[in-house]
Amino acid sequence: MARKDNLQTEPCPVARALEVIGDRWALLIVRNAFDGMTRFGDFQKDLGIAKNILSDRLHKLVAQGVLEAVPAADGSAYQDYVLTTKGEALFTIIVSLRQWGEEYLFDKNEPRSVLVERASGKAIPKLEPRSANGRKLNGGNTLVRKIDS
Repeated sequence: MARKDNLQTEPCPVARALEVIGDRWALLIVRNAFDGMTRFGDFQKDLGIAKNILSDRLHKLVAQGVLEAVPAADGSAYQDYVLTTKGEALFTIIVSLRQWGEEYLFDKNEPRSVLVERASGKAIPKLEPRSANGRKLNGGNTLVRKIDS
């Protein structure tokens, strides 16, 4: 099977989403943006990413409408990168990845960061897909309705 270099025209929503955020750097940039990071230098320092790669990923995220480059809030000559509505919609994905990592990639007593609700300080409950009537959904009780080609 030939490798597809561009997934933007695929009929699968997962494939199209991966074209935009399927790169580890893209997801880590989005994660940091949710944590309030906006400056190129701050992303670069925190991620330890090469400047040319960071520049490329930021450009792609801006071009895809996930981030917006705006004049710096402090009035300096720099620009800030802020999440758009499209970017904010990735919150559930970031939380899902975090929760999966917490459950499967850490030893029981291994220290890790915790996502908490700002108002209460309590850890947020595990995200779970549910049917319209509240029943838990999983791969066994769902299916993808493919389009006819």
